[in-house]
Formats: sequence, C-alpha cells, structure tokens
Amino acid sequence: MSDVDHVPDPPPGRRLWARDGIFVVIMALVLLVVFRGESIRNSGEELDSGLERTVVLAVGKPAGWIADRLPFDEAASEALAILDPDDDLGDEGGFDSTAASGGGEVAPAKQLRVLLVTGDSLAQPLDTELARRMSENGDVKVVREVKLGTGISKTGLLDWGKFSLQQARRDEPEAVVVFLGANEGFPIPVGGKDVECCGAGWTAAYSARVKRVMGNYRRRGAARVYWLTLPLPREGSRQKIAVAVNRGIGSAAKAYDGVHVLDMERSFTPGGRYRDAIDGERVRDPDGIHLNDAGAQLAAESVLAAVRRDFGG
Repeated sequence: MSDVDHVPDPPPGRRLWARDGIFVVIMALVLLVVFRGESIRNSGEELDSGLERTVVLAVGKPAGWIADRLPFDEAASEALAILDPDDDLGDEGGFDSTAASGGGEVAPAKQLRVLLVTGDSLAQPLDTELARRMSENGDVKVVREVKLGTGISKTGLLDWGKFSLQQARRDEPEAVVVFLGANEGFPIPVGGKDVECCGAGWTAAYSARVKRVMGNYRRRGAARVYWLTLPLPREGSRQKIAVAVNRGIGSAAKAYDGVHVLDMERSFTPGGRYRDAIDGERVRDPDGIHLNDAGAQLAAESVLAAVRRDFGG
C-alpha cells in the first residue's frame, strides 16, 4: 500500500482559502477600531514609556480619533446593557408612577455595614477604588452595581426609579454613592408632551426624577446618599447637558436631609473650564467624559471624607 492511500479525504463543504482568513482578520480589525478604538488608545496611555507604548499608541490614537467621531462606542455599551436586562423590576417606583417614597426625618447615623456604589459608566473605576479603600475596614460590605448605557432621562434600557427601589430593598445600605449622567439629554415626557433638553422645563423634569431616585435610596431617612455631579465633558454640546443635569441634581437634593451632593464639576472643571489634568496629573480618560484611575482616586477622597463625617472612622 502506498503512502497516497493514507492521505485522508478533505472535509465536505465549502473550501476556505487563505484570502478568506485575511478578510476575516481585516473585518475584525475594522470592527475593533469602530467599536473599541477609544479603549485601544486608553490602553496605550496607561503603558510605561517604551517601544510597546509607542506601537500601541501608533494604532490607538487614530483608532480613538475615529471612535470619538462615531456613535458606535456608546451603542456598544448599550448593547452590553441589553445583555443584562432587568425584566423583573415590576411597576413600583417607576418614573411613570405617581407614588413616591423617601420622606421622613433623617435618622442618626448608625454603624456603616453596607455601602452601595452605583450608576452608569461614570461609576467605573470609582467603584473599584472605593471597594479597595473600604476593604481596610472589614466590617463594611461594598456592593458595586453599574449599569452601562443607562440614564435618568432614558428608560428604554432601565428605569432608575424602579431599579433604585429594588436595590434599596435588596441591599438595605446605610450609605449609597451615585455617579450617573454620561447618557443624558433625552426628551422627558411631561403632561403628555416630550420636553427637550436643556432648558428650565427639562431641568425641572430631570430633577423630579432624580428626587424620586434619591428618596428610594434614602429609605425614609435610614440611609445617607452621596450623589456626585458631573465633571464637565470636553465637548461643548455635552457640557450644556452636564450643566442642566447638575442643576437638576442640586435642586432635587434640597428636598431631603441626609442627601449630600459632591461637586465634581468644581473639583475637576473649576471655573467651568474643561481640563485633562489637575496639578500636572492626568485625571480624565481620553474620551473627555470619564475619570481615569487617578481621577477616580480624587473622587474617592471626596466620597470617603463625606462618609466619615456621617459615620466616623
């Protein structure tokens, strides 16, 4: 028997050529640039100086430039949020309901046992930093729950009225840290009509929704709430939204004792002027919206100082 007799038959079906593999690789690279170009750039920025950083940034900077000008990065975040739907929230506490909760006198601060850190993508990496810092106190449980692509003015992915009530009842936190607002500016229905961002009417409607969420987390005075305002983003159109959001947060907080507004706008964009760095250290992600690790550390200092004033330690 010759060696030819031992050669196996080719598998059935369409035969793939080398050019097919090249096409797949090219398409994967295109999709990576379109959907995650900003992440490639961020990774390069975090590397130490050297050849590897130079190579990554050579790809990451143009990829990030393209991603910044396309809406697909935000769409990808929303797609990830869809993978984790909250279909069992029920109707109670939603923005379309009339019943509200959260009134009552603020109770004396008890021992801090559960700290909830929540919000949208802005809450990352703040949640990680707070968990790390609070791990020094073994008696405190830190619950981290971030919902990407969601917002107060949009309820298609998540109704924060319903969700906040569920969180408060499930975890019973004595302290809640909220950093939320990267996906705002959507029309809010009021009296059967949609109110467009970002005038006084929209700000008032946004404030009413924030007030409901604050009340849910507050649990009739049993918990303290620490709500971070938005550091102004780089893009001018987003700044207009952020200013309206921050006004709404400040107005809502006036309704309750035990709700503290932590001013990240003043901390990171003093004088209403965007900056990448504070005291020579970069504190913002290249997207001009989020805080990087160093920024999260500064924000965590503000949060922990406020928590210590209430709970000691």
